[in-house]
Amino acid sequence: MGSITVVKDQLFPHFSHGCPLSLVYFQQPNHKNENSNEEDENEEKDDVVEEVRHGGQCGMCEEQIWSFHVCYYYCKSCDYSLHKFCAELPMTLQNNPSHPDHNLELHTYKFEYKCNVCNLKRKNAYFSSCNTCYYFVDIACATMSEQKINHPSHRHQLERMFGQIVSSCVACGNEHRGVFFQCITCPIFRINLQCAWLPTKLLIQVSTNGNKFYPRCRVCDDKFEFHLWIYKCDKCRYYVHVDCATSKREPYMSIFLPASAGNINKNYTEDEHPNLLHCPFQDEGDNLLKHHMSNQKGTICTQHDGEMLNLSCHQHSLILFNKQTSVDEKMVSLHDPMKRVQLLCDGCVKPIMTAPFYMCCKYVDEQCSFVLHEWCANLPSQIQDYFDHPKHPLVLLPKIPSKFFGVFGCEVCKLPSNGFAYGCRECEYYVDINCAFIPNEITHEAHPGHFLLKVKPSTYQPCKACHWPISDWGFHCPTCDFYIHAKCALLLPREVKHKLDKHPLSLRYEPAENHIEEYFCESMHPACAPLILQSQCEQATYGYYGSGVYEFLNMKFGGKIEIKDHPHPLSFVQGIQSDGYCSNCREEDEYDKRLKYKMIFKCLECEFAIHYKCASFLFAN
Repeated sequence: MGSITVVKDQLFPHFSHGCPLSLVYFQQPNHKNENSNEEDENEEKDDVVEEVRHGGQCGMCEEQIWSFHVCYYYCKSCDYSLHKFCAELPMTLQNNPSHPDHNLELHTYKFEYKCNVCNLKRKNAYFSSCNTCYYFVDIACATMSEQKINHPSHRHQLERMFGQIVSSCVACGNEHRGVFFQCITCPIFRINLQCAWLPTKLLIQVSTNGNKFYPRCRVCDDKFEFHLWIYKCDKCRYYVHVDCATSKREPYMSIFLPASAGNINKNYTEDEHPNLLHCPFQDEGDNLLKHHMSNQKGTICTQHDGEMLNLSCHQHSLILFNKQTSVDEKMVSLHDPMKRVQLLCDGCVKPIMTAPFYMCCKYVDEQCSFVLHEWCANLPSQIQDYFDHPKHPLVLLPKIPSKFFGVFGCEVCKLPSNGFAYGCRECEYYVDINCAFIPNEITHEAHPGHFLLKVKPSTYQPCKACHWPISDWGFHCPTCDFYIHAKCALLLPREVKHKLDKHPLSLRYEPAENHIEEYFCESMHPACAPLILQSQCEQATYGYYGSGVYEFLNMKFGGKIEIKDHPHPLSFVQGIQSDGYCSNCREEDEYDKRLKYKMIFKCLECEFAIHYKCASFLFAN
């Protein structure tokens, strides 16, 4: 029970109880500014649900005594309570609205009867009756005109309406049959008894819907109507419909269920799935291919620092760096966005942040920047019965000859890539090497406790991470109808580092939970905070917010080409604002001619720059 004030000198004798009763006042909650970041240090730790602050059940009408009743009569030694209006009900009711022709007499004994007002059967309950008409009224109906409440949702006092009606409720928007409270000043304001009894602080505070932005319900993902009640926590940006918040089917509503009920358990065990992939990955140095290859026995050979490896896909020998990161007394720096150092694997196009890894022997002379993760150097030569292309085997292709500069569109994640691929040349079907090993099931912190199964939806299904429809492959929880793109689940790690902030950026699931500020010190879309440091774009605003993933996450920019009619070599980079418009483009739309955020080739000696597709056309001719 929450805080109460007992008026000790107001003892009240009542026929229903042998001990005198004390008048008890509820201490009304101190509603702080909802934007305040100050926490009440004196707040009781166990007072998480405000509506445990009630006075128990009334011994007269057998209905609950809630905090909005303001006060009640109570015997502490016997734990006996009465509504104030029930306890003060006179022995004779004159001109009662339910039976104005005769007086109603209050009986001091309990009896089994049927109330002539609400038509409910009462067993061993107090009542008032008309001795002339044999008319019975239960105590709840007899005190109807006295049942006024001060509810936090409305500035005026509310009165209980007489009888049971069918009406819509301004709190939840649903139609109800039963007891309603109505404002006499504002007759349109009418709430049903169930909504009037809702906790005003259900781990989160109840409020009318007046928000600075347009959130969606965290339970059903639907929109809010501006005039209906919601439960919200502005500090955490957690918003839910009243109905969704009080649904006993929801895991966090187990507080409303009997003991041992409502516990939500995982639908899998770790022992039965030892290689189950848990997403998101820890950081940008971790990825799907690393986990897959580490689970394949014998695929990675134990070699020593400095040993050489020759691959048919590369013209120079590769050196293994195991414990050291230097060669010929020259330091080799691992990938570090904080120091603006980029080291991307040419196979999976993911950062190399730990040893061992392979590097071209010509790297230190700046003749060749080819590097490989150890697991990317030990990939299988082909894949049989691939889930999205089962009719032909997929062959490992370090570069796709038919694709200019090795750039292809992955058939699974739909992102461009110039890394290694598995492909079927007969069908012109190619996937990047990470997507080649997508598992059938994963788990994800955004939806804990349940398997997510690999699916390709046949109907419109929005991704919970980016809200864009899943037109390609994704993962689905059939129990909760939760969907997420495969690329959003597998390519966004738990934590990243960015050159614009000295602190690590952690992945958050909308809305940002468990944070007392309105914003983080730095907060941005995942697509606007790419993991790859593009050295040519250090001052550019990165990204392309077409999904939850940075568009060029699987691209390794660099390298040069020469084309006819231009005297200088062109470098392969990502376009920035200052690059302007394509020097060769014949697109009619001005926006399409822009080079910003696109794959381009540009001259570092003059202002000449062209789109990737224009360069491919000029190079071919």
